[in-house]
Amino acid sequence: METIQHTAKRVDRQLLVITHLSQLLTYITGFGGLIVPLVIWLSKKDDIINMDKQGRDIINFQISMILWAIISIPLIFLFGLGILTLIAVGILSFVLPIVNAVRASDEQEPIYFMTINFL
Repeated sequence: METIQHTAKRVDRQLLVITHLSQLLTYITGFGGLIVPLVIWLSKKDDIINMDKQGRDIINFQISMILWAIISIPLIFLFGLGILTLIAVGILSFVLPIVNAVRASDEQEPIYFMTINFL
């Protein structure tokens, strides 16, 4: 006889905040800002309320920022527009995770603009 267990989702605002702030690892390791939130999201998306949506938003944001940085490299040769784009990507990649970590601790929806929805 098979038993089916239903696990109830729980609220864990601290893990949501850590997931948002883990994007800042890009500035320390160079690549951790995508990998660490991805691992947290994949392992906890079924256990924590709002983790699935916010994790998808974080991954979409990280992939978009990488894409914007890659696109801006050839734009450097076109009137220097790529330098402005790289500066904007650097500022947004630093500020938005902090802002959204605060929003997650207040149980508000994260706001990531300039994001392409891949997931």
